[in-house]
Amino acid sequence: MSKFPSLKQLHYLVTLYETRHFGEAAKQCFVSQSTLSSGIQNLEDLVGCQLIERDNKALVFTTTGEEVVVRSRELLARTQDMMELSKSGEDQMAGQVRLGCIPTIAPFLLGDLVQAVNRRHPQLHLLLREDTTDNLLSALRNGDMDVLILALPVEISGMHSQIVGRDPFKMVISKNQASKVNVPLRYADLPDESVFLLEKEHCLTGHAVSACQLTSKEKINSFAATSLHTLVQMVSNGLGSTFIPHMAIKHGLVDSPDLVILDPPGQAAYREIGLVWRPTSSRIPTFQCLAEIVTELL
Repeated sequence: MSKFPSLKQLHYLVTLYETRHFGEAAKQCFVSQSTLSSGIQNLEDLVGCQLIERDNKALVFTTTGEEVVVRSRELLARTQDMMELSKSGEDQMAGQVRLGCIPTIAPFLLGDLVQAVNRRHPQLHLLLREDTTDNLLSALRNGDMDVLILALPVEISGMHSQIVGRDPFKMVISKNQASKVNVPLRYADLPDESVFLLEKEHCLTGHAVSACQLTSKEKINSFAATSLHTLVQMVSNGLGSTFIPHMAIKHGLVDSPDLVILDPPGQAAYREIGLVWRPTSSRIPTFQCLAEIVTELL
């Protein structure tokens, strides 16, 4: 039988791909640089082709090297799933679950979720990470995360998703500006450049614009906020209006006498909340149970 690469060699390769630096990759793998280099060289000998082009200043992954990295990540993720299965034993609601969540959901859901899990499944420990959709999906594919809570729809590239609820959008507007518009609200009544949105890295911007049927680009201000709290502060200062998800409003984000909450134009003004995981994971019953809890909380 032909000799197979070791998981350690695959881990070296993936870490080098992510860091693009032999010294940093060796540091993250807790080995010497010579050990990491020889491990990758042995991997190249096993697969029978060059994976990395090296010189004194930079390194470049070959086309085959890029493909081997993709498959290595899949193997490492499946191995991680296997280890988690062995740790949890027969109790699917025990052990650790690495859960990621986007910033426009995390502050308004994760606290309640952790409390609910602690009450019902005290042997299950959630390790939480808040990050953007793209970063979390990358971590999920790489095996660094087990399950994600995202706003859908979003491109999940072969991952499995389960819808757990809807989160309606509301239009938040200053009291002064609200006195100058009619209800129900029409975008035509709003001044140009008066609608504030999040940076494009936040999927809420695309979901809100689509769901609330905002097609007039001249109404959107060029300033892009980094958080929902910043958006609310801008509106509170009388600078315009914005879209805020209901879960944030429910948790007191818009509790101010200077703000008015209105229904935005559009009959389907909501985003869907879903759990996302790898279809090869051995913890699917765990994720489905978490999905039920999140559905109740929403």
